[in-house]
Formats: sequence, C-alpha cells, structure tokens
Amino acid sequence: MVKILSFLFGPSATKTTAGALAAKFGLKLVGDKNAPVRGVAPIADARPGQLAFYSTERNSNAFKILPIEVLKNTRATVILLQPDQVENAPSGATLLVTDSPRGNIVKILGEIYREKPRFGVHKNAHVERGVFFRKKRTVYVGQFATVERGAVIEPDVKIYPGAFIGRNVTIGRGTIVQSGAHIENATIGADCVINAGAVIGKDGFGYTRQDGHNVFIPHVGRVVLGNRVSVGANTCIDRGAMTDTTIGDGTKIDNLCQIAHGVVIGAECFLASGTGLAGGVVIGDRVLLGGHVGVANGVKIGDDVSVGANSGVFRNIPAGQSQMGYPAGPGTEFMRHYAWLRKQVKS
Repeated sequence: MVKILSFLFGPSATKTTAGALAAKFGLKLVGDKNAPVRGVAPIADARPGQLAFYSTERNSNAFKILPIEVLKNTRATVILLQPDQVENAPSGATLLVTDSPRGNIVKILGEIYREKPRFGVHKNAHVERGVFFRKKRTVYVGQFATVERGAVIEPDVKIYPGAFIGRNVTIGRGTIVQSGAHIENATIGADCVINAGAVIGKDGFGYTRQDGHNVFIPHVGRVVLGNRVSVGANTCIDRGAMTDTTIGDGTKIDNLCQIAHGVVIGAECFLASGTGLAGGVVIGDRVLLGGHVGVANGVKIGDDVSVGANSGVFRNIPAGQSQMGYPAGPGTEFMRHYAWLRKQVKS
C-alpha cells in the first residue's frame, strides 16, 4: 500500500534515458544509452529503472561516504559515479562517469523533477492597473495573489496563490514567489526563491526613547536582494530605516530567520534556521552562520567566517575565523573551556 501511495502521490519524474542525460550534462557514458531513467533514489534503495549516485567526495565534514558494498549491491539501472569506482559497479548497470557525482546529481534532479511550466494570470488574481509586465505571456500569477500598482515583473516570474507584491516592487527574471509570501519596498534579483510566508520589506524594529516614551522611527529604505538568493519560509527581512537592507548574490537564508533594518549580507553566505541579525550588522562573503546564531547591533563579520550553532556574537570577527559559544570566541578556545568545565564537574 505504501508503494502504491508513493507512486500515485509522490513527486512526478520526467522519463528520460542515460544517453540523454550524458549528452545534456557532458558525462561519460558506459553501457546502454537507451537505459531508461524514471526517477532518482538513494543508492541503497534504488530499483530497476531508477538512477542513483555514489561518491567519495568530501565537500565538508557533514558528508558521509557509504560503504563500497552499497555500490556493488545496488539495483539501480543507471549509476552516477567517479572514474575510480567504475570497477565496483554491478555488471549490467549503465554508468554515467564524472569527477563530481554530487555536483551533477543536483543538475539531474532539476532536470528529471522539474515542475511543469505555469503561465497566465488567474482570473481570481488581483493585478492593479499600472503593473508593468516585461513579457506577460511568460509570467504566472496564481489565484488570490495581489500585485499592486507600479510593480515591475520581469519575464519567467512565478507568483503563487495568495502572495502579495506591493507598490513599486521589482521582481527579477525567473524568480519564484511562493504562496503567502509578502513583499513590499523591495527590489528582488533574478532567479531568487521566496518561500511561503516570508515577509520582505516591512518596517524594522526601530524606536527611539523621547520623554519617557518609545517613539517609532519612520523607515524610508528598501530591501535589495541580489541574484540567486533564497529566502526561507516565514523568514522576515526588514527594510532599512535610511539605508537599504542588502543581500548579495547566491546567499541562502533558511526558514524562520530575522534580518533587521540596514543589515548588509555579502555573496554566497549560508544562514541556518533561527538566525537573528540585529540592525546595522555587516556580513562579508561566504559566511556560514549555524542555527540560532544571534548577532548584536552593528557587529561586522569578515569574509569566510563560520559561526557555530546557538552562538551569540557581540564583537567583530575578522575574516577567515571559526567561532562558537556565548559570547562567541575562537572555536578552539571554546572547546578548551568546555573540556575544563567537564573536568571540574567530574572532579
């Protein structure tokens, strides 16, 4: 019954062949070019007709290399693997050989499980007069989505049901705005993904105390997202008070993050779930922030920094450092403190 339900309601794969994949992605083919590919599965669970991959690449310490027996015993019809693993593949399997199976499996997944194209503006969508579509026939706007006057929608944009695009917002080519996302006072780059429930461009938490009262500071800045930025579900990115909140190309932000007013984030960063950045934080390129990292107002974090989960960052971090703890400090120092504490408890 589980297999039947999975077949009926699981993700739908586009049928293709090993030869077609080899030609499209520049892979070396060993075996039957007409071998069918009807889906992708983990190598230990793959069935005939499916593609699996095996890799000894270690892009980070998080990747685990599976035992070679998993490759030798797989039932997959097509296997994506490295040249030095060809001799371990089961006889009769068709092989797609590449130096980077992990890199190529991402492309193959995108090809096989690509969503069917959606086009057109639903009759129940609310699109005000004065919205500028660069090439309307390539755009999708779902039911009950709202696009307000002055918005600029570039080609190939997908706006899913219930999303809100405010006045004068620009949405870049190929960007996807998922259901329930709310965007205003923002410029969104090309090929971005704004996931369900994300809120971009609302006022930040900016107040000043006057005569014993908290007084709101009007916000006039915007949010500017570069290209290929991903914003997770229910993440909030506040507009700047006087300067823009900016996020660089290729940065990926997980679910449930808070990016405050005037924050600047560089290119190709990763922010894991629950990360909170206070106003005026400046983050360099290729920075990794673990889950539930908190960064205090105005802190500057240099390029290529990594910060461990649940850390609190109160001081600037120079480029290239790895820090963790509360307050955050060099990782080796934190581990020495932890080891000392454990020793004291045992004694």
